[in-house]
Amino acid sequence: MGKVKEIFTKSRRLALLRFLADGPGYELNTSILHSALDAIGLKGSRDAVEGECAWLEEQGLVEVEKIDGTTVVVARLTMRGLEVAQGQVHHPGVDKPRPPRF
Repeated sequence: MGKVKEIFTKSRRLALLRFLADGPGYELNTSILHSALDAIGLKGSRDAVEGECAWLEEQGLVEVEKIDGTTVVVARLTMRGLEVAQGQVHHPGVDKPRPPRF
């Protein structure tokens, strides 16, 4: 993976975890996540968002559920994912959050 692509990927994964941390019940569907990423300049396809969610699930950072009879995919943050989103622990495939500004 090229350096720029790696930076983009890690940043997008952190953003997904942070959006989920702020979501009601620590969960959001991939359509909302796609729009949220677009709003902060981390554009990509909906398939890419679902792919990142699948990767985050493999790492134990989220749980992914496809709603029966629909195309809706919901991602739910795990405790480990919350710890990564908050910077309490680090995962090598996810960017580290920056400290808050004072």
